[in-house]
Amino acid sequence: MSKNRPNIHTYHKILQREDKEALLQQQSRVIWLTGYSGSGKSTVASSLEKALSRRNFLTQVLDGDNIRAGINNNLGFTEEDRMENIRRIAEVNKLFIHCGIITINSFISPTKKIRAAARQIVGDENFLEVFINAPLEICEQRDTKGLYKKARRGEIKNFTGIDSPFEPPENPDIELKTHLDSIEESIEKALRIILPEITYVRNYH
Repeated sequence: MSKNRPNIHTYHKILQREDKEALLQQQSRVIWLTGYSGSGKSTVASSLEKALSRRNFLTQVLDGDNIRAGINNNLGFTEEDRMENIRRIAEVNKLFIHCGIITINSFISPTKKIRAAARQIVGDENFLEVFINAPLEICEQRDTKGLYKKARRGEIKNFTGIDSPFEPPENPDIELKTHLDSIEESIEKALRIILPEITYVRNYH
């Protein structure tokens, strides 16, 4: 190898988050939806993604189905496994943040400790907490996947709201009451807070 060849590790500057946000013309953020199973998190997440796509924002939805089927398929639902589940998800979010991409996370994330851990990993300035606030009795009536029935019969252990607690956020950035508002109304409420956070503003040095 030629002695005059530059060191590749010092000669080439790795693109930074700011470079990728400039390319995408958006500011990356983590939008974190929390709430009971059946509260409407997945519906809000998919509807929010479509609403942002129509406005030319690039997003990625992360939820229990695509995470627990893949990188977290070895985890259960004990408190320790839930914490590790969220830790890995938060680390994935950090990678998306660096890529300039807006992530929409749909996870029960039932305790304040778990959500605080996620916020700490991705950074408070990057984290928007959205509380999908539908009462447990409403969520159990919906029971679209039949999970509450199985939990009541003891077929599912450590199920949030039945034999595992849910601690509501005290000061969420956004609170959506899906049992009172339509999905369209909920998305409009969310966008009023989210759009100013993700709209690209050039940073002049």
